[in-house]
Amino acid sequence: MEHKKVLSILVDNTTGVLSRVSGLFSRRGYNIDSITAGETMDPRYTRMTIVVNGDDQVLEQIHKQLNKLVDVVDIKELEENHSVCRELVLVKIRCSAAERQAVIAIADIFRANIVDVSKDSLIVEMTGAQSKIDAFIRLLDGHEILELARTGITGLSRGSDDVRFL
Repeated sequence: MEHKKVLSILVDNTTGVLSRVSGLFSRRGYNIDSITAGETMDPRYTRMTIVVNGDDQVLEQIHKQLNKLVDVVDIKELEENHSVCRELVLVKIRCSAAERQAVIAIADIFRANIVDVSKDSLIVEMTGAQSKIDAFIRLLDGHEILELARTGITGLSRGSDDVRFL
């Protein structure tokens, strides 16, 4: 039975580290649902958040293969009830001045922000769980989405008990 796993991976902040980590997945035929990466408070390290799907055997193999990479310092699974995971989406929607208020009302329900307005479109920015973003996009049905950009999930475990690195 397949299920989703969110991995928080601390790696050395070196040239090509993203390529090496993502290459591990492609070489073994594993799919990455989303991947985000950014420098931590300590510029020597980058935190990657990778979302993967697979059965227990595949997910265990991914964990073992990641541990073999020299750049990998630490791997944590971000469990649903013990972590905070978010995604950012930017949505450019075609709307006339007459339609604008309806789109703004939907954005307000989701606590999204209007970050750009033009004569015939606007851009909405929203942060939240994937399910919230999916629900927001579904409610925009009937409005023409011109462009959409999602960052992918990023997250941290709750509390300070398992903090090993910045």
